[in-house]
Amino acid sequence: MSTALEHGVVGEKVSNGHGCCKSGPGYASPLEAMAGPRESLIYVTAVYAGTGIEKPDYLATVDVDPSSPTYSKVIHRLPVPYLGDELHHTGWNSCSSCHGDPSAERRFLIVPALVSGRVYVVDVKTNPRAPSLHKVVGPADIIQKTGLAYPHTSHCLASGDIMISCLGDKDGNAAGNGFLLLDSEFNVKGRWEKPGHSPLFGYDFWYQPRHNTMISTSWGAPSAFTKGFNLQHVSDGFYGRHLHVYSWPGGELRQTLDLGDSGLLPLEIRFLHDPAKDTGFVGSALTSNMIRFFKTQDGSWSHEVAISVKPLKVQNWILPEMPGLITDFLISLDDRFLYFVNWLHGDIRQYNIEDLKNPKLTGQVWVGGLIQKGSPIVAITDDGETWQSEVPEIQGKKLRGGPQMIQSSLDGKRLYVTNSLFSAWDKQFYPELVQKGSHILQIDVDTENGGLKINPNFFVDFGTEPDGPSLAHEMRYPGGDCTSDIWI
Repeated sequence: MSTALEHGVVGEKVSNGHGCCKSGPGYASPLEAMAGPRESLIYVTAVYAGTGIEKPDYLATVDVDPSSPTYSKVIHRLPVPYLGDELHHTGWNSCSSCHGDPSAERRFLIVPALVSGRVYVVDVKTNPRAPSLHKVVGPADIIQKTGLAYPHTSHCLASGDIMISCLGDKDGNAAGNGFLLLDSEFNVKGRWEKPGHSPLFGYDFWYQPRHNTMISTSWGAPSAFTKGFNLQHVSDGFYGRHLHVYSWPGGELRQTLDLGDSGLLPLEIRFLHDPAKDTGFVGSALTSNMIRFFKTQDGSWSHEVAISVKPLKVQNWILPEMPGLITDFLISLDDRFLYFVNWLHGDIRQYNIEDLKNPKLTGQVWVGGLIQKGSPIVAITDDGETWQSEVPEIQGKKLRGGPQMIQSSLDGKRLYVTNSLFSAWDKQFYPELVQKGSHILQIDVDTENGGLKINPNFFVDFGTEPDGPSLAHEMRYPGGDCTSDIWI
């Protein structure tokens, strides 16, 4: 395909929507967002890259309105123009951080392709039920101007710029990682961090402007993780265990927190939603700890393990012990509950975090995993007894893979959950997932007393897609959500 599309705008240039609105996108506060309208659509990245199906990845639009005749179905698919992208996480051109700017508009979904290095810009405003491609930012342009590749997390900034964490250079070396800046027209501006202030590894990031701080996390070198997971690569230094504390918006690396052996592969990071708070959590995948970070009296940052998921002793697996593998988590908009997944064990958990130093387990539900009944892998108790988890069938379908990405309704009463992590890792740990495709579940949440329960009326089966089984990953609502929006 010609390079013109790589840098070109598809269709006509759109206006910024100046005029009648008295406020910008999103909500004035997290609590105001909780009172927002119920979700009716979800945008989901769906992947063919790495599955053996030679089709482009796509953005699926799913109907989540219970009163709709197409409830729990994919109602639109927007394929991207290229093969081999591995669409992964998504963000917005504008969110609640721009709520005070009447000229700002949440119009475009930013869709980085983790493997190819492209960044797709998708118009979801013109027709929310049938998004269209607006622009493609080509990898050659990004590499030439910044040296960055493997784009991951995207956040909009109050300035109108878009910031994307990139996990390495074009050769997959972690040493080349950093933060890409696009302007409001999605042109490459350069790097966000100051020269010489790049992190050791890249992955996720979150900023808290009232504390003039951004903190980023560490997955690993793309040259390692794109080939699947090799435990030897951890001891060889190809994976991270650090948090990187930056001045915001200055881009100076102020502090590097070594999480040690209790914090291997720190992935998703969230501050509390209340912009006055100076604390948050990060999920350490390999050691399966939820780690709380916080500001100390002298203005530096520290950390402590808040929740630990013990590895299970198992038989018939590649290792004698199996970590939970915390790959995603979120915090309810009122900062009362924290939810996380154990991708290998197969459970979703709910914790009350009103006492930040003493989270309390208030809900747990099994929705897949390697130790469910029917699997050859069994867990062993300290007494030597074997056990397996009870995972129900939903609409006659056996649940595949393990819980991976989660999204919460604004009011906190529903969770949506996908089950694909990354195609190379899916193939390694859940080969059936690649063969039969992903699914989306909905979990009903008790926000009064705590508790999680699968909604039997909701099941989106990506195993029956027109071009064959695909892998579903990140989910976004058209109006923003608790993992996309930041308040200032």
